[in-house]
Amino acid sequence: MKQDQPYGSWASQLTSEKLANGAKRLSEPRVFNDEVLWLEGRPEESGRTVIVKFDGVTAVTLGPDELNVRTLVHEYGGGSWLPTDDGIWLSSFNDQRLWLLNDDLRPITPESSISKGLRYANGVVVPDSDDTVWVVERHRESHVHPENFLASVNTAGEIIEVASGADFYSSPTVSADGKMLAYLSWDHPSMPWDHVRLHVAQRRNGGWAEHRVVLDGPALQQPQFSPDGQLHVISDATGWWNIHEVDLKNNSSYPLVQAAVEFGVPGWVFGQRTYTWANDAIWCSWVDQGVGHLGQIKNSVLTETDCGFTEFNGLDTLTDGRAISVAASWETTAAVRAIDPTGVSQQLSASHSLPLAREEISIPEAVEITGTSGRTTHAFHFAPTNTTYECSSELPPLIVLSHGGPTGAARSSFDPAIQYWTNRGIAVVDVNYRGSTGFGTSYRNMLRGQWGVADTEDCISAAQHLADKELVDPKRLTIKGGSAGGFTTLCALTMSTLFAAGISRYGVADLATLARDTHKFEARYLDSLVGEWPTEQHIYEERSPIHHTHRLSTPMIVLQGSEDPVVPPSQAEQLVEALIGAKIPHSYVLFEGESHGFRKAETISRALDSELSFLGQVLGFEPSDLIEPVQIV
Repeated sequence: MKQDQPYGSWASQLTSEKLANGAKRLSEPRVFNDEVLWLEGRPEESGRTVIVKFDGVTAVTLGPDELNVRTLVHEYGGGSWLPTDDGIWLSSFNDQRLWLLNDDLRPITPESSISKGLRYANGVVVPDSDDTVWVVERHRESHVHPENFLASVNTAGEIIEVASGADFYSSPTVSADGKMLAYLSWDHPSMPWDHVRLHVAQRRNGGWAEHRVVLDGPALQQPQFSPDGQLHVISDATGWWNIHEVDLKNNSSYPLVQAAVEFGVPGWVFGQRTYTWANDAIWCSWVDQGVGHLGQIKNSVLTETDCGFTEFNGLDTLTDGRAISVAASWETTAAVRAIDPTGVSQQLSASHSLPLAREEISIPEAVEITGTSGRTTHAFHFAPTNTTYECSSELPPLIVLSHGGPTGAARSSFDPAIQYWTNRGIAVVDVNYRGSTGFGTSYRNMLRGQWGVADTEDCISAAQHLADKELVDPKRLTIKGGSAGGFTTLCALTMSTLFAAGISRYGVADLATLARDTHKFEARYLDSLVGEWPTEQHIYEERSPIHHTHRLSTPMIVLQGSEDPVVPPSQAEQLVEALIGAKIPHSYVLFEGESHGFRKAETISRALDSELSFLGQVLGFEPSDLIEPVQIV
């Protein structure tokens, strides 16, 4: 018999400490000389990122204990390492220089005149040479924004500019014969999911010449040469991110398979790969209705591999034809896996037991919700799940999750940060509001000029939908989001009285401040989301929650990193001052040394405990966890 206990008070084996220490971030799986390597972020080691290699039996960490492999190009990074015959090139987080890891670790590029002033990302090898090509970001004290360009770097540390003049560059790739370079560029106010150019250049006398634009848009990504030298790229010219073959003679492209699914992903970080070659096929991953899939393209036919996983991060192949990816499902945590065409998989990364028994895991229901505007939005609803407890006297509280970006998407696999709540008796709905990726270009573009409106409406509608169906308690609805999702959260709390509590992690409170103060990569992002800055400043003021605190009546907890370059602490401080002035119950938790997104185990743990304590006090339940109560003032 289950024990009858109030929702929110259920005991769970998934403690915040267990969640934080098990929250390893696996990314960028790569195959070099038929060996599998990947990156692993470790919260228990102050969030440092290491390179790991599968030696045929076990996973081995490479490099010295103090090594932290992470680039800060575009602030979000990605593509911070490159395996070569000379060793592994890598960007050290401490100084942002390129280093070469072999029998020892030695610096390749010189120190910058200012701290972390020269940054490198997204490197590629030039065959039959000791050259590599990188995206470089150069910071100067006299410039507001850095300069971005492509440069070749050899093992002697010589840096030669390859391409410059555009605001941004990414995805350099070189043909197998070393004769052709392809790369992407774009300019403000575009983001990489808006309008991107595809360039090619020829190898001449040890350098790169005859640069030309092959495709001038639309949203292009991941150029790659096939083994026989044919250039491919992912383009949304069909209305969906499909894999295209590029006609270099006619400056055109056509899809290998035209399908209403997304083979591309938003380019927030470098080093992402969703397709690659193996023997006579192309392995690829794609998203359909918010859920990930894996399969192959042969003779223009797409065939899914039934491997049981629902989310894939990165893709490479072994010579035996197996795909390598960081794969996960609704019931399994992310791991580096080798998957054959029949779906049989082998786990290569270290085994980590599920923090919950399978029967304790809440498997979501995909729901479609029609909002007040008549538009349909998508979401995953996770019901409270615990084999020990039930509650017969009330409906469960609900947390509405608003993902970041806002050009991003809800996860489609096991997320311990969601199960933390559901296993305690709190329902969660993770909303793929209009503007989310994975549903085609037109859906992604529905947020143009509507940020703070469409996304907010969709989150409110999701909560109302579940309340109307009597699946959750309409008096105990909470909304939570980080970064852009924090903005949506704050907008919902100023536009609606539906919610009983709000949780903002490094959320945007003042759009004008964000437009003035944010880093180069996102400096013009709001032009498309809100309106041209500063011409349409009035819209920024209308949309900014900081100007509408008189409408706030909802208790709120605000969590912020002290070293956040994307959403500076000043945003949180402005909000807290307004909450104090309006005498709204709130908590403010500042994490010293944290950047954008929480990486340290102690931060991850304390943040969750603070949120649980806050919701218990506001929504009227007593958590079973022995946690330090957060102070509400």
